[in-house]
Amino acid sequence: MDLDPVRLKVLKLLDVRRTDMKNASLALGRNPAYLHQFIFRGTPRVLGEDDRAALADFLECDEDELRHLVRPQSKPRQKPQPKPRSMPAGGSPDGYIGIPEIDVRAAAGAGALHDGLEETKDVWYFSDPVIRHEFRARPGDLRIITIDGDSMEPMLGSGDRIMIDTSKRVPVPPGVFVIWDGMGLVAKRVEHAPNSDPPVVIIKSVNPDYETYERDAEEVRVIGRVIWAAKRF
Repeated sequence: MDLDPVRLKVLKLLDVRRTDMKNASLALGRNPAYLHQFIFRGTPRVLGEDDRAALADFLECDEDELRHLVRPQSKPRQKPQPKPRSMPAGGSPDGYIGIPEIDVRAAAGAGALHDGLEETKDVWYFSDPVIRHEFRARPGDLRIITIDGDSMEPMLGSGDRIMIDTSKRVPVPPGVFVIWDGMGLVAKRVEHAPNSDPPVVIIKSVNPDYETYERDAEEVRVIGRVIWAAKRF
C-alpha cells in the first residue's frame, strides 16, 4: 500500500528517536507487531485517540502530527456504553502498558556471557500512572530481567526480577545498575570515583563475601539503572 503522510511521519520519527516499531508498539501496550501492521498493512486504518496520544508521547511529537485529516466512513456515532476492563486481542488491558521481560539473566555473582538485551521472554503489565508518575519513566526504555547469583543478597536474590531504565546510563547519583563489566552482565551497586582521571567506576556487591572492584569507565557498559524489583520468598 502507498504510505500516507501520517505513516511516513511515524517512520521518520522512529528513525530520529533511534528506536523501532516493536519497542514503540510495546510502549503503547500493544503486541510487538501492532505498528508494523498499522504502517504496512493498513490495520487499523487510523490510530485511535489513546494510541495516538501514547505514540506522540513516546516519539516526543505533537499529537496532531499523527492525526489523519480524512477519517474513514463509519456508522453514526452512538452513545458509548460502559464496558468492563478487558484484554484486547494481542494487546494490553485497558489502562495498562506491557513491559518486556528479556531472556537473559543478570548475574549477581560471577557473571553471565550475554552482551546486551535481545529476545523477549514474556511481558509484564503495569498501570500507566505507575510507570509515568511513580517510576517516572518512558515505557519504551524499560526492560525486566532475572537476577542470577547471590552477590546482592539480601537486597536481591537469585530468581528475583528487576526492572531497568535503559535511558539511565550514568552512575550519578550512585545506585544499582545492570552493567557489562568486561566479563559478563551483572547487577551491582555502581558509583563514580571522585576526581579520577581517566574516569573510574567503583563496583560493589551487597553480600560481604564479594570484593569491591574498580574498572575504567570506558571499559564498563551501563545497560540501565534498576528502578523496581519483585522478590521471591
